[in-house]
Amino acid sequence: MSWDTLSNLVLHWLVLALALWLVSKLLRGVRFDSLKALLAAALVLGLVNAYVRPLLWLLTLPFTLLTLGLFLLVINALMLQLTAGLVPGFKLSGFWAALLASMLVSLFTLLLEHFIQPGSSSFMPVPGVPGNATWI
Repeated sequence: MSWDTLSNLVLHWLVLALALWLVSKLLRGVRFDSLKALLAAALVLGLVNAYVRPLLWLLTLPFTLLTLGLFLLVINALMLQLTAGLVPGFKLSGFWAALLASMLVSLFTLLLEHFIQPGSSSFMPVPGVPGNATWI
């Protein structure tokens, strides 16, 4: 594993930890008992999103298509609840807290990664277009 890959992984982990911390400050239903629990939750959530979420996404694909993708919000909430179940010191008050928290974590992660690494977003302007008006 190269230094760039390792530093990218650490950066993504810290961004996710910061997003989780922000959400815990905004929502009463999300709580961390310690910094250790917060960092562990960010690590576990990253692993759950990398390994469990794609399998769950594939298994629920027909239902996701039927709901025009809205079921992905439920999957994200379930991944957050799974993480809370695996990490001692990370507490969610229920499904609705997990649903709102997962949406906020996604939003904060997107924004933070854009500001930290401006060129890393998948929503980049098409080169050569005047005014960069077309986005892909």
